[in-house]
Order: sequence, then structure tokens, then C-alpha cells
Amino acid sequence: MEFRARHLLGIEHLSPWDVRIILDLAETYVDLSRGATKHADVLAGLTQINMFFEASTRTQSSFEIAGKRLGADVMNMAMQASSIKKGETLIDTALTLNAMHPDLLVVRHPHSGAVDLLAQKVNCAVLNAGDGRHEHPTQALLDGLTIRRAKGRLQRLTVAICGDIAHSRVARSNILLLGKMENRVRLIGPPTLIPSGAAEMGVEVYDDMKEGLDGADVVMMLRLQKERMDGGFIPSEREYYHRFGLDAEKLAYAKDDAIVMHPGPMNRGVEIDGTLADDINRSVIQDQVEMGVAVRMACMDLLARNLRAARAAGEGTYV
Repeated sequence: MEFRARHLLGIEHLSPWDVRIILDLAETYVDLSRGATKHADVLAGLTQINMFFEASTRTQSSFEIAGKRLGADVMNMAMQASSIKKGETLIDTALTLNAMHPDLLVVRHPHSGAVDLLAQKVNCAVLNAGDGRHEHPTQALLDGLTIRRAKGRLQRLTVAICGDIAHSRVARSNILLLGKMENRVRLIGPPTLIPSGAAEMGVEVYDDMKEGLDGADVVMMLRLQKERMDGGFIPSEREYYHRFGLDAEKLAYAKDDAIVMHPGPMNRGVEIDGTLADDINRSVIQDQVEMGVAVRMACMDLLARNLRAARAAGEGTYV
């Protein structure tokens, strides 16, 4: 079987086989990135444009490094000072991009569905770097690769996702990916931060860390998405840490070899104890950062292959 997707807009439309193809290719890029020569030429001659309508350091820099290591011409568009701020519509932006003839478009946008709309209008491959509360597919894929390397598999594990589930696109993408790969997924958090209908997504829901972490293989903490909150979701950060922040006492309920994850950026002393976050025996947070570059290299490589094949076949436009 082959990876046939033209865009990477979410985990929802990927098959378990697609996930394996991406992660297996990413493994080769881990080795490349750790080598003395960190460059390949699989994207040579292609143009990658990064459009981040929301501020991001970790994800944008990861995509930029990934593109450059594969030989692409990479351009970052400063969307905070762009014509969008002057009233231009997303459709007009798509038409402008088409006139520039890009090959790979990486987009982060504050509104769910905006990246999908762009993908329908631009003549290139589109990668979703996070859209509203919808999805963040490459984050889930890099989390999957991190888990697979740490645990030796990505199936039949118990994974606890803890914290602000309601506002997290990372949580949604991970729920979808982990479910496709036959894992048991638990959501832990205060009722105000658990989305309605969560139980219908095939997950277990807990409002107690002791119960939720019991026997977990993986503990994934999430950041409080304060910028997306419009009310009093928690009584105070101190109280939140007391009940839902991860520390050694709470982690003791998970398996002895459970790993600790966080997509970053972390609020130490709110979501996670700083000492635990830096524990080289339990924390794989820095591994997640490293795997992010490799996974994004793999995704762009695969999409570029399909882009070139479509153009070679004379299919014309890519929409």
C-alpha cells in the first residue's frame, strides 16, 4: 500500500497504514538529523511557505528546519503584519499564493476549518500546523513516534491525556491517532475542561488523577489554553495544580515505567512539576521536540512525492 494523500489536514482521514508509513519514514530522518550531514535533496527545487496566523516558536521553527534539511526553498510569511490584517480575505490570499507557485504550504490558523478551505483553493500540498480547536496532526504523529520509540510499540497501551482537553487540538488529534492504533485512551481533567460528548469518542473520562492514572503506560499533560478561555474554567492555578498538576505523588499511580509527555510550552508548577519534567528517566518531552522535526520531514517528503507524481501525470491544478 502507498501513502496517497495530497494534503495533511488532520488525523481523521489517515488509515493506520498511513500512520505507519509516516512513522517508519520519520525513523530514517531521525538518523539523518543525528548524523554529521543533516541534509537531503528530496525537496530540492520546491518552495515551502510557512503561514502562521497564530504566533508559534516551536512548531514554526520545526517546520522550517525540516524543510531546509530536505533542500526546500523556505519562506516564512509574517501574517501578523500581512494584508490579512488590512482586510484581505482568506480566498484572496489563496489566489495570491497561487500566483507565487508554491509547492508546500504550512498553515496555522486560529479558526477551525480555515486550513481546509485554503487546501481547496491553492495549487499545492497543504499541511495543517494547527487550526483552532480542530486538529494538529503533526503533533499527534510526533507524539506517536515518541511513544513507539520509548515503549517499543504503538498498540495496546493505556494512554492518559490530562488537563485542558476542551480547548486542545492536540488532544483531539491524539485521541484520533491513538484510537486508530488500538490503544486505550483516558481523558482526565475538571468537568469544565472536558468537552461535551467526550465519552462518545471511544475514550474513558475521569475527574480524579488517581483513578485516571492507575496502570497508565503513557501520561500526556496538556497546557492550559488561557488564550481560548472566555470564563472561569478553574478556581485558581494553585488549586488546579493541587488536583490536576502532575507530580511524583500522582505519577506513582501509573505504571513504574510510564513515560511523561507534554506538547509544550509548559507552565511549570501549573500543569507539571518542574523536576518531573526534567527527569531523564521518565520525561520524553525533549524527545518530542526532536521527533517533531523528523515527522515533519517525513510528511513533507511524502506529500512532495504525490505532488510531483500528479504534475508528471499532467493533472494540472492540485485542487
